[in-house]
Amino acid sequence: MKSICVYCGSSPGRLEAYANAARTLAGTLVDRNIRLVYGGAGVGIMGLLADAVLELGGQAVGVIPEGLVRREVAHKHLTELRVTQSMHERKMLMAELSDGFIALPGGIGTLEELFEVWTWAQLGLHRKPCGLLNIAGYFDGLTAFLDHAVAEQFIKQPHHSILIVEREPEALLDRFDNYVPPAVTKWMEKDEA
Repeated sequence: MKSICVYCGSSPGRLEAYANAARTLAGTLVDRNIRLVYGGAGVGIMGLLADAVLELGGQAVGVIPEGLVRREVAHKHLTELRVTQSMHERKMLMAELSDGFIALPGGIGTLEELFEVWTWAQLGLHRKPCGLLNIAGYFDGLTAFLDHAVAEQFIKQPHHSILIVEREPEALLDRFDNYVPPAVTKWMEKDEA
């Protein structure tokens, strides 16, 4: 893997464990020579993650919509900052630049971005791993709900297995290295048949 997209909060969150995890992930990415692709902000967990990657000599590529640049939240010292016209364009570019996707603790935007890219994998639009870095049990409620959705037959087990959940960056990236996507038919192929 050459580049990993990390979705995470624009606020620091309540626990210091979230910041520590971002720093640990940054070190793991740099140690493995993996470029960070992220939302381009200089605030919250996002800014902390990018700062840590840069301080360790790694590369950090930010992708941010023009409207957020005007609000002065864009990180000013990245390896590269790409400015898009819209949130939709931002998400597409982040996906194109990345070989896998990780969510750290964050809010609605973090979850929305992860769920969209996971849905794309389910539909066969990409074959890249998606993961949750479950710091301090942050995603425990979500993973319990997803298990419930499988039990209630709204999510198929092969699609559930696309989302890899780990508590340590090393373990998550090891699983990414060994990721074999489930066999799915692209939704467009079904329509074309």
